[in-house]
Amino acid sequence: MTAIPDIMLSNGQPIPQFGFGVFQIKPEDTVAAVSTALKAGYRHIDTAQMYGNEREVGEAVSKSGLDRADVFITSKLGNDAHQPDDARQAFEESLKALGVDYLDLFLIHWPLPTRYDGDYVSTWQALEEFYREGRARSIGVSNFQPKHLRRLHTECEIPPAVDQIEVNPYLTQEELRGFCTEHQIAVEAWSPLGQGNCLADPTIDSIARRVGKTPAQVVLRWHIERGDILFPKSVTPERIRENIDIFDFELPGADVEAISALNRDERTGPDPDKFDGN
Repeated sequence: MTAIPDIMLSNGQPIPQFGFGVFQIKPEDTVAAVSTALKAGYRHIDTAQMYGNEREVGEAVSKSGLDRADVFITSKLGNDAHQPDDARQAFEESLKALGVDYLDLFLIHWPLPTRYDGDYVSTWQALEEFYREGRARSIGVSNFQPKHLRRLHTECEIPPAVDQIEVNPYLTQEELRGFCTEHQIAVEAWSPLGQGNCLADPTIDSIARRVGKTPAQVVLRWHIERGDILFPKSVTPERIRENIDIFDFELPGADVEAISALNRDERTGPDPDKFDGN
């Protein structure tokens, strides 16, 4: 079984650095995909209310025979539930759908600065309640930029443990990652392969040939070397097993730097400063 390293969050809670994402996996395919991942050694599952497959994630975890404490489960607040009372109800619905009495990590999915009068602070204060109650072992955000994070630091009591952001070799997010490092916020990378856009890059292909791995494995290992927490997704059993097979090699610093130098500031997802959740 692959030994996946943990990263210690600022609140003292460990989080597996490598996990399995279920974004865009259809509910009818989710149980099989998550079951395959758990059998392959994944112990960190990342879902969200807006993905529509929390129930199936919970079913796969329940059927796995693993202890609840051995599987790290993350979910995220839906964009239509930022009002505190709505957030409370949505959190309860996530727990029920997943069939658990706590989440290891719960995130605000998007800052939505053009909605709710830009008030993500009161939303965050609802998450602080879940944390104090112990029903969310850690809380964090997703797609928050430095100015959003600064506001939480200024106006709230509990700092985010995590910021889940789009990161890949064509969008390295150095400034945001630096801010997070400075403020002890762990970085999670969504779309770590950039929807495959970077996999044919000559630099990545050359490194892959030299180390005897696939381009995807090299990019995933690049994330590991940089300290990112990541969770690639797939519904193909062979690819699920291939993605986790990255802990038997390392990339030297020169290779990490060469891949980082490919940055184009090229997003595949929405701009967090403009995205309104629709």
